[in-house]
Amino acid sequence: MKPITSRAGIALAAAAALTLSACGEAPDEENGDGENGEAAEDVDYTACLVSDEGGWDDQSFNQSAYEGLQDAIEDFGVDDQTAESQSEADYDTNVDAMVQQGCDVVFGVGFLLEESLNAAAGANPDTDFALIDEVFSEEHENAKPLVFNTAEAAYLGGYVAAAMTESGTVGTWGGIQIPSVTVFMDGFSDGVDRYNEDNDEDVELVGWDKDAQNGSFSGDFSDQTQGQQVTEQLLAQDADIIMPVAGNAGLGAGPAIESADAQMIWVDSDGYESTEYGDIILTSVLKQISQAVYDTIEEGVNEEFSNEPYVGDLENEGVGLAPFHDFEDDVPEEVVEAVEQITEEIIAGETVVESDNAPSEDDAEAGDEDEAEEDE
Repeated sequence: MKPITSRAGIALAAAAALTLSACGEAPDEENGDGENGEAAEDVDYTACLVSDEGGWDDQSFNQSAYEGLQDAIEDFGVDDQTAESQSEADYDTNVDAMVQQGCDVVFGVGFLLEESLNAAAGANPDTDFALIDEVFSEEHENAKPLVFNTAEAAYLGGYVAAAMTESGTVGTWGGIQIPSVTVFMDGFSDGVDRYNEDNDEDVELVGWDKDAQNGSFSGDFSDQTQGQQVTEQLLAQDADIIMPVAGNAGLGAGPAIESADAQMIWVDSDGYESTEYGDIILTSVLKQISQAVYDTIEEGVNEEFSNEPYVGDLENEGVGLAPFHDFEDDVPEEVVEAVEQITEEIIAGETVVESDNAPSEDDAEAGDEDEAEEDE
């Protein structure tokens, strides 16, 4: 495996670190060993994490959050508690259990935990809460949304998929039809369209219709058997590059894609590193959840926690495209150059990736505005 070239770095890999702030400036790259915050010193601080369904070994968003917690434990010496949700019925109980354990900050991983965390934040003003992948419906001084505009990075993934397909058809499917899932699918769709427009091609996308907001979903984030079945349906429609957006359920795509001699684009983490399917993973659409969790804990340790929302995007390297790894020699130079150019266009605002499912800082503050309107 060859390392990615530095020239293509900004387009094809997210940075190892990001600052968890509204402006999203990058911090120093070195973490740990006493060089960041109160690293290597035990502190009186407990960080707690509640998973979405799929568990800590989903090789996707839950696992990324868990890894961020482990890094913070190692560097800052914080205590920790975790609660692994098996279904939506566990959310309220698990969040309450973390509060009862005396946690200083409680993270909820995923859109579906918003209701539980929002209620807990209102009822427990002395505990901090951080919600990954969704904004709070109400504003609380002790509640911070950590969201990611993955449509921008998925746009690059869609462009690459369209450039690399041999069948002329690519596909995507999701776990549950919620904004943090469909934002990937929207960006992927637009990236395919961009490739077609730039190259006078007609690559087809199956599994998602952005205009109709309708497509293929497995129904949860844990059932790999169902994930395999949805993948097989897209393969039957001639898709030879498929992007599942389904956490642990997405792993079900692996066996089907291997059998079909097709390729996969992973999401959230670098699937080449985090899954056993590296040999079929063309690239991954990244969001730096682990760093966001780490930085939020660092804020708390240093008594600097705030409810200011964080929105990860290409500009602050909160999202990005992973290296091509084993496929590096297969991706034409003109495709690499096109991805670099498009990345620069998005960062400069020359190309705007539009999705009704994409988060923004305005969205993160919408709960407070809605509450104010009700008071009037």
